[in-house]
Amino acid sequence: MRKWLQLHVDTPAEAAAAQAAGIVILSCEPDHQLEALRKAAPGAFLSAGMPHGSVSSPQEAIRLGFEILRRGADSIYCSHSPFFIEAMAREGIPVTGHVGLVPNRATWTNFRAIGKKAEEAVQVMRAVKDIENAGAAFIEVEVVPVRLADFITRSTPMITMGMGCGSTCDTQYLFSSDVLGTNRGHYPRHAKKYADFAVLEAELQQKRVTAFQAFAADVENGAYPQAVHQVDMDDDAFERFLTLSNKL
Repeated sequence: MRKWLQLHVDTPAEAAAAQAAGIVILSCEPDHQLEALRKAAPGAFLSAGMPHGSVSSPQEAIRLGFEILRRGADSIYCSHSPFFIEAMAREGIPVTGHVGLVPNRATWTNFRAIGKKAEEAVQVMRAVKDIENAGAAFIEVEVVPVRLADFITRSTPMITMGMGCGSTCDTQYLFSSDVLGTNRGHYPRHAKKYADFAVLEAELQQKRVTAFQAFAADVENGAYPQAVHQVDMDDDAFERFLTLSNKL
């Protein structure tokens, strides 16, 4: 079975790089960069998250869902209840649900693997079926045991997007911040760092500071601007300007 690669991207540069690398399933936030992300990766399937708590009725979910699609997304990630998912799905909006470790619900579960005990695994499976019955097309499966993730993938027609649950789901999903090493916080067990952009960005930031300091020093000591950095008028033109300006 084909394994699709998936990344959560934060910038247009990351989106373009992902598409160039053959990673064409992307997720993102529906912030001011959504249109730029769409432009940077026109051939990618782009799932944009509906901020949790941003809607309080099915009608608002439908309105915001269509708005996010209009801005360039191909599907809507929704961690709200199946009640909201069903409303959007009935209107033909492709929706991604979420089970397992759902950060927006970590107040009740904490940040841990979900479904290691049989009773909790049943709860996860019940949530899968609720989301499936609501009409979702995709479901993110995050940090659940491998055998449970495999059971979910084999038991649902939804495309499963796997993060931290082995290689059994339809997509292998990571955050670009973990892959690139821009994450300055905790790295989850399932993450793997393939570059250390944090070091590169720190070096780049210091180069910015150094360049700005040099600019300030040049202005202070008169080294900038020089004649090559400016334009002037010849004497005749300036004299005519003075004459004409007297008539203002």
